[in-house]
Order: sequence, then structure tokens, then C-alpha cells
Amino acid sequence: MKVLNEVAWMIGGPQGTGVDSSANLFSQACATAGLYVFGKREYHSNIKGKHSYFQVRVSGKPIHSHVDDVHILATFEDSTARLHAHEVVKGGALIYDPTKIMLDDLNLKSGVITLPIDFNTVIRHVAEVTGMEYGTLSIMKNTIAVAASMALLRMDISQMEETLSRLFTGKKAKLVAPNMAAVKKAYEAVDALPDEMHAQFPYHLEPNKSTPKRLLINGAQATSLGKLKAGCRYQSYYPISPATDESNYLESHPEYGIAVVQCEDEIAAMDMALGAATTGVRASTATSGPGFCLMAEGLGWGGMNEVPVVVFNYQRGGPSTGLPTRNEQGDLMFSAFGGHGEYPRLVMAPSTINDHFQLAFESFNYADNFQTPVVILNDKFLTHSLETIPPFKEDHLLINRGRLATSQELEVAIADGKGFPRFRPDSKTVVSARPYPGQEGSPYWMTGDEHDDYGHITENPETRRKMHEKRMSKYRLMLEQIPEDRQFSLQGDANADFTIVCWGSTYGVIEDSLPALKAKGINVNFLFVRMLHPFPIACEKILKKAKKLIMVENNYGTQLGHLIRMATGIFISAQIVKYTGRPMSLNEIVDSMEKFSKKQVASEVDPLTGMSIEKVVLTYGL
Repeated sequence: MKVLNEVAWMIGGPQGTGVDSSANLFSQACATAGLYVFGKREYHSNIKGKHSYFQVRVSGKPIHSHVDDVHILATFEDSTARLHAHEVVKGGALIYDPTKIMLDDLNLKSGVITLPIDFNTVIRHVAEVTGMEYGTLSIMKNTIAVAASMALLRMDISQMEETLSRLFTGKKAKLVAPNMAAVKKAYEAVDALPDEMHAQFPYHLEPNKSTPKRLLINGAQATSLGKLKAGCRYQSYYPISPATDESNYLESHPEYGIAVVQCEDEIAAMDMALGAATTGVRASTATSGPGFCLMAEGLGWGGMNEVPVVVFNYQRGGPSTGLPTRNEQGDLMFSAFGGHGEYPRLVMAPSTINDHFQLAFESFNYADNFQTPVVILNDKFLTHSLETIPPFKEDHLLINRGRLATSQELEVAIADGKGFPRFRPDSKTVVSARPYPGQEGSPYWMTGDEHDDYGHITENPETRRKMHEKRMSKYRLMLEQIPEDRQFSLQGDANADFTIVCWGSTYGVIEDSLPALKAKGINVNFLFVRMLHPFPIACEKILKKAKKLIMVENNYGTQLGHLIRMATGIFISAQIVKYTGRPMSLNEIVDSMEKFSKKQVASEVDPLTGMSIEKVVLTYGL
């Protein structure tokens, strides 16, 4: 039976051999054809040599997640075939190089079509027809793999030419012709397959030129653009996976007008961002878990001095160096409570790649309005995932710099002669007037010590109480002033039998699972929590109304579950967790919910709480 515009394609190989380039070419071709794309990138924490792979899921409708099934596996070396052959479904296809791969060595399912292509022979042909040197053309193995896949999917060859022409412009336009020579040879190899093989392969792609205009973008790029929209003009960083991609993207576009500074370490990166923010510049720093740990003292200094700085923590597997290039949601508790003493900080996590853009923008407004550090918890999965999304909606995004010192307040400070009372609570709010350094009448003191209204160090107990309560009461303002729909949202039937509670990148896969679960007669909704700390207590009514709560997180101990229990007293005993460093797939969510619906999940004792829990631990994926 023909399967139209629903396919999962995978390519793999040693790092440094163009796996990402292949996936980008395939994704661009499908997106150019008006199809929807979601791409998942997996790679090792070394620069070159170890196995990496990229799965691209293509659909005729919007999608936000990956699946475990592989319908086409394309590779020009043996490690990818050996590692992933078993994932190719019956009726799927393996495109391989017979000079490198022996089919008898593979764990292929029966009914998988095998398409041998001698990649070196194709490259030699391209060298002959173009006059180019054979050695310079080896990178075209990627183009050959993509072209063979497109031919098998019945995509017209003109789609490849259009995509290559989009990718290679200017001085690189001369690369279109040799790449098209390779494409034509790959199409010929597929056309030569017996008719029964073509009939056996059910997966087809058809262009849909009526699809609205969309972006093909990843989370790091979306976050960068959100920062620029917000007026961020200073970013500091120390290179660390997976956060570096964002700073590299900003560095590669000096025309955007943002100063990007690579520092000697994360301590310096935090302190430099604080310094920039203190001058009135919208400033941020980007890091990952180990680097964020080093920033704790500086972040506390920002909390003491009420500095509006934004930290983007791209979570990865921990602890210590952990899994540098793998996914995890393990930094929530540290982001909420890590550091010396108590100070307010706002912790939020985006739900989708589109939300990466919007939340990046909003984070600077929040930092300015509450005059406190803001931590945005991205993660590796969506940072590197490609997705086709509608163009960003921007008209509603307005910059708000918060409570700035007025000319009248500066004049009073000049007449007073004591400096500016930077930390004096406003008569209507706990947020103080903030002058920009250099304004007449603006001098005040900043140290890491407790201070009075002017920033002078003090250990007076009454002043300490007043200042500490002033800072901590900002949590109340956050809960009151951040719109409720930006704190949390409930998706699906309000009276569902099961309510999944989630945060961060699990949003997309859970949203995509709802139709599949409904088709199986399993009625599910999900509560997505975007504002993690302070916990949005307003969603307590949803938690109490739910018939059966299930916590879904990419960590061992359900860290958001612990915050919910702290804030509401509600303990969510049913859990779906994954901590292998790999994200959750659509298959895993659907299968896990089936187990809960059929009451096939056994109870066990939680070693963290000593309480009885029902826990599904997910493990699929290399």
C-alpha cells in the first residue's frame, strides 16, 4: 500500500565525513518541495572519526518529533549499516556501497530492499565528465546518497537541482554542475532497479507547492534570532557543547551588530555579561551544565546587585563532564536553587523551536522588569534539531526596559549629594529605579556584600531584613505579572483519563503522540510547565483535577516532579523517564502510555523518596 509523504530517512558515518551536510541537503530538498521536516542529530564528543548519524522525518503535515522506525537508511561506509540496519522496517530500503558493506554481516529484516551503489565509480564518472580531480570530489558521496534516496522516493530530479541551486550561490554556484552530474548517475542507478522492487517500496514523496512559507531552522538559530529581536548587544561565552553553536552563529553574522566575546573560562563569561548588563546593555551568556556550575558565584552576585542578566543553559548529560554531546534535563534543580544563600532568579524552558525564539526575546524583558538574573533551560535535543516552522510572529514582541531612573529622580540624587539610591524599593513596587552609569546623579556602589539603599556595605540586621525581603518578594511579582499562558498550558481534552506533566523539549513528542493515542482509545492531555521557578502555583487546580497524573522527563529523578511536590504537596507517582542521553521518540511515548492504560506498569520503591512509584524507563536509541 502506498504511503504518501510520511517517511523517516537516516544517514550516518564517521564524524567529519559530511553526515550533517547530507542531512541538510535532504531536509532542504524536502522543505523546498513544501513538505514538513523534523531532523534529529546525534554525534559523539570527539571532533573526527566516531560514528554520528542524522535522522530526518518528513511529513505532509507539521511534525515536532522523531520516530524509531527507519524507512530509508543511506550510507557509504560499514559502521552505519552494522549499527542501524536492524532499525529499517520491513518494506524499507538500505542504500549502501557493496565495496564496503557485506549484506550477510547485517541484521536486516526480511523484506528490506537493498540498493547497491558503488560510490567511487560514480565519483570517477563525475571526474571524467567535468574534468575535475577525483580526490576533490569524494565529499560528493553525500550528494549521491541523498539523490539515490530522493529517486527511490519518486521525487523528481528537478527538486534536487532547485535545492542545489539554492545552496550553492555566488562563487559556489560552479559546484551545482558537478553535483548534478552525481545526482543524475544516482537516479540512473535507482531507475535500473527491477520493477518489482519499485512496487515493493511503498514510501513516496510528492511536492506540495501550496504549503505556506516556512523556515527550516534549529533551536540554536532560533534562540539567536530571539536575542537579536530583543536588542541583545553583548554575548560572552566559553566554548562548550552544545551551547557553542549559538555563539558561533552570532559570530558568523557581524552585520547583526552584537558583540560576541569568547572568554578564558565560564567564570569570566558570567562576570563580563554582568558588567555589560550593569552598564545598561542587554547582555547574556550561553553555556552548558559544567560551565553553568562555574557561574554560580557570579550569578549570586547578580542576584545581590539586582542585575538584569540572562543565562542560556544548554543542558546535556551529567554529572561532571558527563555526556557532552547528548541530551538531558538534569539542570533544573541546580538552576532553581544552586548557589550561596537565597536570591530570586527566574527559570524558564522553551517548548518548541518557535518558542526558543519567543522565550529568548521575553527573557530580556523579564530580566529588566524584575531586575534579577533569568536562566533559560534549553537542551541539546532541540538545539541541534532541524524543523520546518512558520515564520516567527513578531508584531506582539515589544521591548520593555523596566523601571528606569527618571530625570526627576536623578535631579533629587544630585541635590542630595549621597549618590543614587539604587536599591531603595519603589513606593509602589519592590523593584528599584535603575540609572545607567554615566548619567549625572547616577553613582552608586556595587559589592557582593549586603548593602543599604546606596550600595554601601552593612551588617545592620534591620537593613539586612529589609533588603533580603525586598529581593525575595520579586518571586511574587513574577507569578503576578508574567501572563499565565506563558507560565503553563494545558493541551488536549480537559477531562482526559490521563494527564501528562512535562517541560522543555518533551513538549513536541507528547503533542505529536496525542492523535496516535486517541486512535488507540487512550484519552490523554498534557500540562506543559514553561515557568519552572518560581513554580506557577496557579496550575495546582489542573493537577488536582486530573484523574491520573504521569510525569515525563529526560532525567532520573523527575526534577520538575520534586518542584511540584514542594510547591503543592502533590506527589506524582507515575513516571516516564529517559536518562540515556537520547531524547524520547514518538514510539516510546505511545508504547509507555499503552502500558499505563493497560495497567502493565509494576510498582517499585523510589530510592529518592521511599515512596511507591510506577516507573517506565526508556532506553531506545544509539
